[in-house]
Amino acid sequence: MMRDKNGKSAEASGAHRRDERGFTLIELLVVLVIIGLLTALVAPNFIGQSEKAKPKAARVQLENLRNALDMFQLDTGRYPTSQEGLNALRTRPSAAAHWSGPYVRDEIPLDPWGNAYIYKNPGGTGSPYEVGSHGSDGQSGGTDTGSDISVSG
Repeated sequence: MMRDKNGKSAEASGAHRRDERGFTLIELLVVLVIIGLLTALVAPNFIGQSEKAKPKAARVQLENLRNALDMFQLDTGRYPTSQEGLNALRTRPSAAAHWSGPYVRDEIPLDPWGNAYIYKNPGGTGSPYEVGSHGSDGQSGGTDTGSDISVSG
């Protein structure tokens, strides 16, 4: 029987080396497959949640715009015209006496899908104004995340 310089048999030192080699290719592939399966199961849930959150974010932004429009009306005695639009909340319109803005801190936000909010004066159903978004499809009407979202004054 052969012995190494420490006096161990060749079989014992070979077994010892086998224990120190690390992971085999098969073991690494199994771990990668498991990680891939977990990602495939979990990722769609997160992606779906962000799409569901966009209409809620639009409603929050619309409520903030409604508050700013009400402040504009309190100061000037009127709501912005359709021509003045939401920009009247940031920049003083020439026909707005007693304007004390800006009424929104930052630029007028885009809706969560990257489109400008739509402002109409007068609004529908006899309201003084309406501000809204066409949703994810950018078209009037629609369903699910593509449905219209609006608030009226």
